[in-house]
Amino acid sequence: MIADLIRKNRSCRRFYQDHAVTPETLKDLVDLARLSASAANLQPLKYILCSTPDKNARVFSCLGWAAYLKNWPGPKQGEQPAGYIIILGDTEKANPYIGYDCGIAGQSILLGAREKGLAGCMFGAINRQQFTEILDIDNKFKILLVIAIGKPKEEVVIEPVGSDNNIRYWRDNQGVHHVPKRDMNDIIIDSI
Repeated sequence: MIADLIRKNRSCRRFYQDHAVTPETLKDLVDLARLSASAANLQPLKYILCSTPDKNARVFSCLGWAAYLKNWPGPKQGEQPAGYIIILGDTEKANPYIGYDCGIAGQSILLGAREKGLAGCMFGAINRQQFTEILDIDNKFKILLVIAIGKPKEEVVIEPVGSDNNIRYWRDNQGVHHVPKRDMNDIIIDSI
């Protein structure tokens, strides 16, 4: 059921690194993105798939892992993703709605990953210059998002935003990742 997938689809930042994610699995996930909606059906997105330890290590070095967890540099060896999907925008097919296409594609990929028992995390915090160099990306492509994929090693729970209105995610002493979400009454302005 889609509601269950959405509830389970939290940003996961620790994985069972030794649980392989095959190129075929990554292709299956990109196929879901390919079939998703695209503004004016321009289909401006391109993808790079990474699932080898060497390439994964190079991608990992370019990512900012968790802005709210100040003393955490990212997952340690053994907890890093087993695969990545890099979403690129083809500037020759660019349009003002490419960001929407990217968001739709990213969500389709993550929901597909959850359906397969995997999890992921979208990254906009990317060292794009370094990334372009290490993966030798043609300058006609703009790096939009990186999605880490793997078997989840952490528990993520949704909880209500407190009276202080703090929406920052955090980890407790047992390593459980807490994600505050606003109440429905706080986000619906009007109902006709």
